Amino acid sequence: MHAVGTLNTVGPRADKHIASKFFKRTPLVLSLTVLAALYSTGAHAQQAAVPAPAAACDPYKNFACLDDYLGSGFFERLYHYYILENGQAAGPADPNAPPARRDYFPPAAQSTPPMPFTEWPYGGTTSLGVTRPNSVDSPLMAALGNTSVGKWMSDNNLQVYGWVDVGANISTAKVAGGNWPAAYDYTPNQVQLDQVVMYLDRFPDTVQKDHIDWGLRLSAIYGSDYRYTTAFGLDSYQLLQHNAGYGMDFPMLYGELFIPQVAEGLMIRVGRYISLPDIEAQLAPNNYMYSHSMTYTYDNYTNTGVMASLALNPNWILQAGVAVGTEAMPNHLTQTEVNPFPNGVNGNVNPIYPGATFKVDPGSMPTYTLCGRWNSTDGKTDVNLCANGINSGEYGYNNLQWYGATFYHQFDDKWHISVEMYNEHQNNVPNGNNAVVQNVYAHGGAPFSSYFMPYNAPNWALCSNPNVLTCKADATGLVAYLNYSPDPLNNFSIRPEIYKDPQGQRTGTATTYKNFALGWQHWFSPQIEVRPEIAYYHAGVPAFNGNSNAGIAPNRKEVTILSGDIIWHW
Repeated sequence: MHAVGTLNTVGPRADKHIASKFFKRTPLVLSLTVLAALYSTGAHAQQAAVPAPAAACDPYKNFACLDDYLGSGFFERLYHYYILENGQAAGPADPNAPPARRDYFPPAAQSTPPMPFTEWPYGGTTSLGVTRPNSVDSPLMAALGNTSVGKWMSDNNLQVYGWVDVGANISTAKVAGGNWPAAYDYTPNQVQLDQVVMYLDRFPDTVQKDHIDWGLRLSAIYGSDYRYTTAFGLDSYQLLQHNAGYGMDFPMLYGELFIPQVAEGLMIRVGRYISLPDIEAQLAPNNYMYSHSMTYTYDNYTNTGVMASLALNPNWILQAGVAVGTEAMPNHLTQTEVNPFPNGVNGNVNPIYPGATFKVDPGSMPTYTLCGRWNSTDGKTDVNLCANGINSGEYGYNNLQWYGATFYHQFDDKWHISVEMYNEHQNNVPNGNNAVVQNVYAHGGAPFSSYFMPYNAPNWALCSNPNVLTCKADATGLVAYLNYSPDPLNNFSIRPEIYKDPQGQRTGTATTYKNFALGWQHWFSPQIEVRPEIAYYHAGVPAFNGNSNAGIAPNRKEVTILSGDIIWHW
């Protein structure tokens, strides 16, 4: 998930403080890789002009001349690779490359561009039976290709790559943070750096069946979108203590072991990974549109633990895992805080957190996931049923008990639909309509009171009965993407959505939301994409144009947002 509470920005000092730590906090191996490559090609980098590509060479017709086309210097090769792919729907193909998928597996669902994926999404694993090492089309890796660093990385199946995503919006909301609970472009009428992302990947070879292979991903993200990936306890002070406008996070840090001899392949992933099984993902290129559905914004985002994915046959994949909660770190399993208000009002016991201490995150506990995915033999239809983040459901930072499904169907080579529906809940959520609970929070007697989390803490519930201290808070989301792709560089999306938040625990307002959005994704090349869109949101009661961090109550039932972004891959 995804942020909790209404979002806001702070002054430039906090942003500068976070920005100054970007390269310090980026995984060291990523920084060293790039620096070493630049050093090894320093002489070429100083050239006053970039030489023209080899005139008689077209790597799309003769892949063997790719190096001649690119040249020898780092920046020369980087520039020429962007020029080479301009107007193309894919990079040049190596005719000697091994098959990219097992021939008896369903064919690829889509192509990238113009879609954000090639396989119908199921998450929690590198795609089984259809993944080869070094398979990312990266200008940076092409630029490094003739250096000692690049050759070493290629020999060891390592790739470093990423993107920059900048977005903007024009909105009928006016208050800072007033687009909320529409998210990702939550502050109206501004341009923002959404995310700068760096990956270091090693993909296990899941096509072959003769040897055990391994993989890893180290990721780093900087920008305004860090607040949607923040896990409590992992540099979360940026969001929860300072409400920084820009910050840093590491949404995926995992290793993988692929055992092909078990059925059609068993993948074991250990570390922090994206939750299953959404259509969307927080990382910009993995989405049809710039904005996200509310259904995605308020569900699980990351887990830290172990996930096993087993391909029973080409059509069926089963997934099971154990984690420490959602957006939770392992140390929170046992970490406690001193309760500053154990005795409650007039010496009475604090009725919701009565002890001398309480857990930093009461929802952090062993948590389980079980999913089943079916993909048709022709690859046109896919169904994924999932129970994700399941435990006792005790109210926590994001201890969401998620039960839902995704469905995909391709009508023809131009039209397809993606649908997601879920219900999620937490138990024993403190009742914000109860005067006793309000008093407990005012005196810091709850783990997520402002005493411990001055900004963006999880919302309490607005229970229908003001006399109860706690209640079950649930939410239901239903979203669809109807997509039309007239050619390999363009896609048009229609996104209708209903999101019900009857206790207001997810969005801060107890109501039902309806959203209708239109988006266009245009690719200039496999490396450069723009995504303009327009979205209309309507709530049953005023829910927009407010900011809880600033004490401003929402005063509008609806908001219209014209927005878009540009993604530049490297």
